Amino acid sequence: MGIRAQGNPLASFLDVWSRSGTDASIAPGANPGAIEATGGIISDYTDGPAVYRAHIFTSSGTFDVTQIGNGVSVPATVDCLLVGGGGGGGYNPTWAGSGGGAGGVHYRTDVTIPSAATYPITIGGGGGVSGSGGSTSSPLAPFTATGGGCGGQGGPATGGNGASSGGGNGWPPSPAGTATGASGHPGGIDVVSPTPNANGWGNAGAYPAPTYGGDGSGGGGAGSVGLQQPTSGVNPGDGGNGVRYSTAYGPTNVTSYGGGGTGGVHNGPVPDAAPLDSRPAALRGGGGAGGPNPGPGGSGTGGVGGNGTYSTGGGGGGAGNQLGSGGGGQGGSGIVVVRYQIGSVAATAKATGGAISFYSGKTIHTFVNSGTFATTSNWSSATVEYVVLGGGGSGGGVGTGPHYNDGGGGGGAGGYKTGTTPIGAHPVSTSIQVGAGGGGALGSTADGTPSYLGTPITAPGGGGGGFGGDAPPNPNKTGRNGGSAGGGVYGNAGGTGSGDTFPGTIGATPANGWGNDGGAGAPFQQGGGGGGAGGVGTDAAHPVAGPGGVGIQLPSTFRDPESSVGAPGPTSPSVTGADTSGKYYVAGGGGGGLGNPAGDTVGTGGAGGGGDGGLDDAPPLHPGEAALANTGSGGGGSGNVGPPQEGNRGGSGGSGIVLIAYPT
Repeated sequence: MGIRAQGNPLASFLDVWSRSGTDASIAPGANPGAIEATGGIISDYTDGPAVYRAHIFTSSGTFDVTQIGNGVSVPATVDCLLVGGGGGGGYNPTWAGSGGGAGGVHYRTDVTIPSAATYPITIGGGGGVSGSGGSTSSPLAPFTATGGGCGGQGGPATGGNGASSGGGNGWPPSPAGTATGASGHPGGIDVVSPTPNANGWGNAGAYPAPTYGGDGSGGGGAGSVGLQQPTSGVNPGDGGNGVRYSTAYGPTNVTSYGGGGTGGVHNGPVPDAAPLDSRPAALRGGGGAGGPNPGPGGSGTGGVGGNGTYSTGGGGGGAGNQLGSGGGGQGGSGIVVVRYQIGSVAATAKATGGAISFYSGKTIHTFVNSGTFATTSNWSSATVEYVVLGGGGSGGGVGTGPHYNDGGGGGGAGGYKTGTTPIGAHPVSTSIQVGAGGGGALGSTADGTPSYLGTPITAPGGGGGGFGGDAPPNPNKTGRNGGSAGGGVYGNAGGTGSGDTFPGTIGATPANGWGNDGGAGAPFQQGGGGGGAGGVGTDAAHPVAGPGGVGIQLPSTFRDPESSVGAPGPTSPSVTGADTSGKYYVAGGGGGGLGNPAGDTVGTGGAGGGGDGGLDDAPPLHPGEAALANTGSGGGGSGNVGPPQEGNRGGSGGSGIVLIAYPT
């Protein structure tokens, strides 16, 4: 079993532990730990003299326990952190919408592993712009983390129920939903959830204040209740606070989870003047900000609510003034972290940031959320190897216009860049941004957000897929440009990728990275596939929607067999430098969706995590499939049949990832 460290290249530890490839050798006197397991993204760190290994799951997968015991003194138990998906933000056609409730945050310690076996892990998705979040579960213990409730949908409208409930809205004010989580979190870090409650920490959202000025109220958070609009009438109500845990990355990199979404802005009769979210950054817990309203007073149409941050269970922000059903922000997806002690050691730090692991003589920092890569004074490496992958574009949704029966185009993958770069004087801190995937919605599309390693190395987000529903001429039916581009619909072209064409050999990328064009839509009703890092999106050809472009396997440095970075891919690749493991693929394009009639062939997502397109058969709910988190892949285009339904949304793009490696 290999040894890894979060923020701790363990000098004395590595004197007695070594690893080459998949083999590990243990010198006399070394402590191998009581549990050996694989799965998720591996993060090891020290907490005092103890060394812990955490398995971080941002997408559903398996925790594979291969051995228990080993005849050593460290505990053969695990600590489990489960966070459910956050609820979507609310909307109000007359006023502003209220925030969605956070997913439940459930933490247990000293959980006994029943046996050496494979344990499935389920990650709950964030609620759409009109839905509650999904539950997150692990069979290691009999508990789950329930999803959060959505903000009130319409007006007046009651907030949705959930571990933390969504805020109510309207005038006269409607109540918040019912919170099923455990209230009373005392503050502090790594607080164990109470029993027998099975839903995790959670609190109620708020309803608009009696002195209502039109602003939305906050959704409940795991750490506190959502808030009403202040009595001064100058701001919407903040979402409830998140709660803080060191389980994933250790005591030097504590993360906040389960923040409620903030209400949207009405901007009248008293104009809003202060920041739209006044919570301390450390307590926002991924909750989305409320939508603004640039219009004078309470007039004009406001902006959409902010999305909850993926892998935090944050609630979506409420819509700004007078927006309809597409205005609330999407809830953040959930996460599962399983950790256990693997030894004891005194260590010195060499660099910090992200989930840090050791493999084949390299120290690897894996960033699944934005952060900072910081070297220390004992840094000795001149350069680092990197992968920077932007967030994937969403698939195209289907709207309400005369071509509502189009299928949406697949979303393009985020731009993909890899190579080496020097690190300057030490100690030095470098900002890391991990781009979010574009959020799928009814009758629209969204590009992914760029990722970057400092300012010089930026990978653009993927382009969103073209969407149906608008009247001719059809500017929205062309796939959007991006790192890799989205697919077109109804005979329109796919977008143009900003990257160079993959040459068939895995290695350092050119300055533009690798990225490809999206496929064209069929003249009938099938969407084209989104482009991937390894290949173009395929044109649709009636009656077949276009598959997404193939992704690419990560460089060999980052193919740690004990980790689950990336997604499945070809086991017999015709690519120089690829292996046959069928793992470690990223940046696949989203598949095109289907319109009428039923029975056509859906576009499959490209290898690397791309979402499949939506179907065109009954019942009439045909969203495109979301891309896998932290693969930068494109979401699938929506399918449709008959008049458009709330479920005819493009799949959300996958969030990006940043990987950094250097000699241990």
